[in-house]
Amino acid sequence: MTATAGENTATTSPTSASARELATVLVANRGEIACRIIRTLRDNGIRSVAVYSDADADAPHVRLADVAVHIGPSAARESYLVIDKIIGAAKATGADGIHPGYGFLSENADFAAACENAGIEFIGPPASAINTMGDKISARAAVEARDVPTVPGLSRPGLSDEELIAAAPGIGFPVLIKPSAGGGGKGMHRVEDPAALPGALVTARREAAGAFGDDSLFLEHFVDTPRHIEVQVVADKHGNVIHLGERECSLQRRHQKVIEEAPSPLLDEATRAAIGEAACDAARSVGYVGAGTVEFIVPAKEPEKFYFMEMNTRLQVEHPVTEQVTGLDLVALQVAVAAGQPLPLSQDDVTLTGHSIEARVYAEDPAAGFLPTGGTVTKVIEPTGVGIRVDSGIADGSEISSLYDPMLMKVISHGADRTQALERLDRALADTVVAGVGVNVDFCRYLLQVPQVRAGDLDTGLLDRVAEGFTATRTPDDVYIAAALSWLQRRWPSAQGSPWQTPDGWRSGTPAAQRIRFGAGESSQLVSIVGTPERAEVIVGDIVAGLSAEADDEATAHAEPRTYAASAFVDGERLRVVCDGIARHYLVEVIGGSAAGAEEYVVSGDSGTWVLPRTEVVTTGADDDATGSGAVRAPMPGAIIALAADEGARVEVGDPLLVMEAMKMEHTLTAEVAGTVSFAVAPGDQVTGDQQLATITSDEGDEAEA
Repeated sequence: MTATAGENTATTSPTSASARELATVLVANRGEIACRIIRTLRDNGIRSVAVYSDADADAPHVRLADVAVHIGPSAARESYLVIDKIIGAAKATGADGIHPGYGFLSENADFAAACENAGIEFIGPPASAINTMGDKISARAAVEARDVPTVPGLSRPGLSDEELIAAAPGIGFPVLIKPSAGGGGKGMHRVEDPAALPGALVTARREAAGAFGDDSLFLEHFVDTPRHIEVQVVADKHGNVIHLGERECSLQRRHQKVIEEAPSPLLDEATRAAIGEAACDAARSVGYVGAGTVEFIVPAKEPEKFYFMEMNTRLQVEHPVTEQVTGLDLVALQVAVAAGQPLPLSQDDVTLTGHSIEARVYAEDPAAGFLPTGGTVTKVIEPTGVGIRVDSGIADGSEISSLYDPMLMKVISHGADRTQALERLDRALADTVVAGVGVNVDFCRYLLQVPQVRAGDLDTGLLDRVAEGFTATRTPDDVYIAAALSWLQRRWPSAQGSPWQTPDGWRSGTPAAQRIRFGAGESSQLVSIVGTPERAEVIVGDIVAGLSAEADDEATAHAEPRTYAASAFVDGERLRVVCDGIARHYLVEVIGGSAAGAEEYVVSGDSGTWVLPRTEVVTTGADDDATGSGAVRAPMPGAIIALAADEGARVEVGDPLLVMEAMKMEHTLTAEVAGTVSFAVAPGDQVTGDQQLATITSDEGDEAEA
C-alpha cells in the first residue's frame, strides 16, 4: 500500500536554514512521551535533558535521561508550564534544542518564540504557524485560501451569542459549538434544538474561557455519522512537504481518543491520496515546518466528502501507529528537520505496510462512569511479543495523581492486516498489568470485540453508544483458585497437623475451613478451601451485594457457588494448578501496598493476566440510609471550579451543588437530600479524595457533614 500525493514542494517555502547538528536536546515534558523522545535521542547519539517537578523527582523519564533539572512544585502551572524555567534549564545544561512533546507548552507560540530568542532550536513549527493554527477561526481562513474543504458554518473573530443564534438556522441543525482556541473537546457542544442553543453558548463560553483564557466561539454544521480521520504531515525548512498516510481516530469518548489505527479501514487509495494532498496544502498554507497532524471530519457514508477540522502543530499521542506502518521514526525526523536537514524521503518513497492499532491506557474506572483513579502503582507488567510495542511512563512505585494527564501508557500492535493487528492487541492488553491503580484495559478489550469495531464500521459516537453495555470482565474461577491455592501453599508449612487438613465429609453449604476474599464490594469473590494444596475441594462464589464479610451462612453469602476438586504444585517458577482434571500453569506474584492495605496477587496464565487484591475483611453492605445522604464529599482529588448553589440556599434532591475538575474532566456533584446547603470550599480550591465539601441540613433539621 503506497501513500501518494501531488507536489512535494511548498509554493511558499519558509526561510531556509543551513543544517546544524543538535548535540543536546531538552525534553520539556514528562511521562510516556518524554521517555519515548529520550529513547530516540539516545539512539541517535544526542545527549538528553529531562525536567521534573517535585512529584516527578524519581519518575522514569528522569532516570532515563542523561541529565535532569528540577523546575519547581508539583503543579504544572508552577513547573512544566513556566517558560522561563524551561529556558533556564536548557541554558544551564547547554541544550541547543528543546522538544516540547505534546500537551503542556507544545502548542504555545510564546514558548516557540522564547526558544528562538534564546538561540535554542524549537523542535516544532514556527510561532506564526502555531498562532494561526491554534485559532480555529484563522486556521479555517488559512486553509480555505488553499481550497482545502471546510464544514459549512460561521467563523470569524468576535462573534456574539446573538450573531451565532441568528446564523444557526442557515447553517442547519444540528450545529456544533466550537471554541476558537484550544482543543480536546473543551467548550465543544452539539445542539439539536434551537431552543437549547442560548444556554449551550453560555456554557461553552465559560468552559472555553476557563480552559484557554479565550471565550471566542464559532458554529459549524454537525456532520452526520462523522468519522475522525487525521493525516500525518512532515515539512522541512527547504519547502518540502509530504504526508505519511492517515489514522482513524473515531473511537473516542468526550472527544478524547481511546483507540487509534493506521491506515483507516474506510478510505480507498484515491481518497487517501486526495485527503493526503489536502493535508499537505493545509501545512503549506502557514509555512509549516516539522511534524504535524491535520484532522478531518469525514462522513461515514460519503468518505470522499472530507472536511478540514483543525491542525495540531505538534507530535500526536497516536503517532506510533504511523511509525509502525511506515517504518519511520517521527521523533528522529523532527530532530533532523529542526536541525535544518532536508527530508530524507519524497512522497513516492512513503509506503504503508500492514496495519497498526493503539490502545491508550488511562487511570480511570470505566465501570464507575470513567471516574479518574489514582494511587501508587504497585506492579507494572508490559506485554511483549511479535508485533507489540509499549510506550510507557510509569514503573513500580509511580504515584498517579490528578495533577497530570491520566494516560499512563500506550499498547500498540502491528500485523500483516487489520484482523491480525486486532488479535495481537487484544492478547497484549490481556497481558498488561497496572496494579494498585484502576485502569481501562478491560474496557479497551471490550471495545475490540464490538462487532462494529471488528468490521471497521466506526463513527465518533460509537464508543459512547456501546459503553453503556460494558461490564468489568469476569475473572475465571481457575484464576481465583490459583491465587487461593498459592496463598494456602505459602502458609502451609506452618499449618501441619491443623484440623482443616482433611476434607473428608465436607459438602457445599457447610462452613469451610479456609475462606479467602479477593476484592471488595460487588466485585468481591469468596474462595473457600478444605484440604491441602495437593488435594482440596474449593468453592468459588460471588458475594451478594448487601451481605457483610461476617455472614455465617455461607450458602446465602454466595450467588451460584461453584465447587471444584483442585490441587497445586510448584513447577519451576510457575504453579501448576489442576482444576477438575484440567491442568494449567500460572505465574503468581504476591505484592503488597494496595490501596486496601492488603496483598495483591498478580496471576499470569496463557489467557491473560489478572490482579486480585486479597482482603482480610470485606464490607459489601449497602448504606443503611437507603433514602440518600446529605453527605457531599469529593469522589476524587481535584479542583473546585464553581459553586452551583448559593450559600444557605435551599436545594432539592438532584440539584447541582458544585462543579469540580479532575484529570481534565468536569464532574457535577448533586444533592442526595433536600435541605439547606452550606459550603466548606470555594472555587479554585484544591481538594483531596473524600474531603468535606459541604453540609446539608435536611428538612427534618438533621445535619450531614460532608
